[in-house]
Amino acid sequence: MPLVSPKEMFAKAYAGKYAVGAFNVNNMEIIQGIMTAGAEERSPLILQVSAGARKYAGQNYIMKLMEAALMETDLPVVLHLDHGQDLDICKQVIDGGFTSVMIDGSHHSFEENIRVTREVVEYAHERGVWVEAELGVLAGVEDEVSAEENIYTDPDQAVEFVERTGCDSLAIAIGTSHGAYKFKCEPKLDFERLEKITNLLPGYPLVLHGASSVLPEFVEMANAYGGQIAGACGVPEHLLRKAATHGVCKINIDTDIRLAMTAVIRKHFAEKPGDFDPRQYLSPARDAVRGMVRHKIRHVLGCSGAA
Repeated sequence: MPLVSPKEMFAKAYAGKYAVGAFNVNNMEIIQGIMTAGAEERSPLILQVSAGARKYAGQNYIMKLMEAALMETDLPVVLHLDHGQDLDICKQVIDGGFTSVMIDGSHHSFEENIRVTREVVEYAHERGVWVEAELGVLAGVEDEVSAEENIYTDPDQAVEFVERTGCDSLAIAIGTSHGAYKFKCEPKLDFERLEKITNLLPGYPLVLHGASSVLPEFVEMANAYGGQIAGACGVPEHLLRKAATHGVCKINIDTDIRLAMTAVIRKHFAEKPGDFDPRQYLSPARDAVRGMVRHKIRHVLGCSGAA
């Protein structure tokens, strides 16, 4: 089945009050784990590629891995650029076959963000490609994206931004953040702000970045086998499920994939120090990704059976 646009996927998600998971990919094992989980849950999928992933794996390798994955599935699958820095990188992936791109102008002024987003929208829409933009700033670090503090999305500005840019979906800042250390105190999201944005933009698909839950079992496993990620704290899953009923159609998940793989690999090396064949430790790591993604689809996103 060929790659699809998120348009129909998000329309169904909005109506059904669930979200579609956007899972970051870097290599074959991650793609296989996500695709297997999606097949088992009969869920639509968004696989997304960051600038860091493009540098690490190479766009041609990623496209060929996706080509192989699509040969073995009938699920609707979107290939999305995560945090595109400028028009040039968006052009490269659009021309390379991506069906959705994110242009991240959130670090610019409001007017400059509108300008750069509009440039990408014009190029993408001529080629039938979906455009996600961002308004507001998420604290934290992930790949090449970093910020010291959150700047929450202004609801009235969100309306103006969408109208003036023509972007198809909008990533908003309501308290999530990038990386494994999202909260220093009690985790919370600004649902009052989310509801206001949803009411001002009825039917419009919203996106949450930095929405990994930093699952405690993987943090504990990694630390038990030599890791040093104490104090990591993510977004509680019940808050994400609630957001999915308030207009959030896409929830990004990256850190949880990294933690699942790393924790299982650390455990494997500790228990089987004689193993040196990468298949011996990458196979259980792939299974960990599959299990984690299945859990997210069923219990957090609510999109099991939506394919």
